[in-house]
Amino acid sequence: MSDQLTFQNPVDRYPSVDAPEQQQPAPGLDEELTPTADRGEETYRGTGRLEGRCALITGGDSGIGAAVAIAFAREGADVAIAYLPDEEQDARAVVELIEKSGSTAVALPADITTPDACRALVGDAVEALGGLDILVNNAGKQQFCERLEDLSDEQFDETFRTNVYAMFWITKAALPHLPAGSSIINTTSVQAYLPSEILVDYATTKASINTFTKALASQLAPRGIRVNAVAPGPIWTPLQVSGGQPKDKLPDFGEQTALGRAGQPTELAPAYVFLASPESSYVVGETLNVNGGMPTP
Repeated sequence: MSDQLTFQNPVDRYPSVDAPEQQQPAPGLDEELTPTADRGEETYRGTGRLEGRCALITGGDSGIGAAVAIAFAREGADVAIAYLPDEEQDARAVVELIEKSGSTAVALPADITTPDACRALVGDAVEALGGLDILVNNAGKQQFCERLEDLSDEQFDETFRTNVYAMFWITKAALPHLPAGSSIINTTSVQAYLPSEILVDYATTKASINTFTKALASQLAPRGIRVNAVAPGPIWTPLQVSGGQPKDKLPDFGEQTALGRAGQPTELAPAYVFLASPESSYVVGETLNVNGGMPTP
């Protein structure tokens, strides 16, 4: 397998997912995903770009968050990952990969849908890592619903609490610990620009994340803290098979992109590394689209 720096045609760098119809209970596990997702376990090669840094990544047990955690560790950062207790199996595997890279790994199971849990999470991460200078708000809830009349108040509320409120609570709690030079990276989505009719609540949260990112970036830039976002397109993760998409849509997942395939989590990791590193010191309030060529503003 080639690493992320190898010259290669992006159309067939990774095969089309061609997934069978499948269903996992939310939140879903990478361990049970068919086919397995590529998180860079065998291919991400670090170059020391985050040496000595301390990062907290929410949703760091699987999918994009796991790929980012692996990449950060191989770039030299110590990494704390937050995840739901039900995701312990995936989290343990990511912790092992971080430690094999020679970095410190901190596993922090937490339900981030309450402010107290979010504040405790940040405190635990700072204590375990000895500081904090990278925050990745990546955890997300996505459940499709075909009719607004069937979208429950409970789902709407939990989607906002997970995707938007937790970002606010965690970022607010982290700010006193972030020195100048720190980076905050929020995970938004192509859904913020091209919303699917079956993802009304999810798409609305992702648009909110974009706006939050840009407003906060202007506020914190004079303090030397950069805030940016990454907007993934269709990426093959457990989110898709645990209620994120209808089962009959999975075999064709991602084929609507210009590249004709879904992305793999490892293809997102370099974007987060760039935004976390000093290489992006003049990048503030940016939403970096990694979506296989889907048109966005």
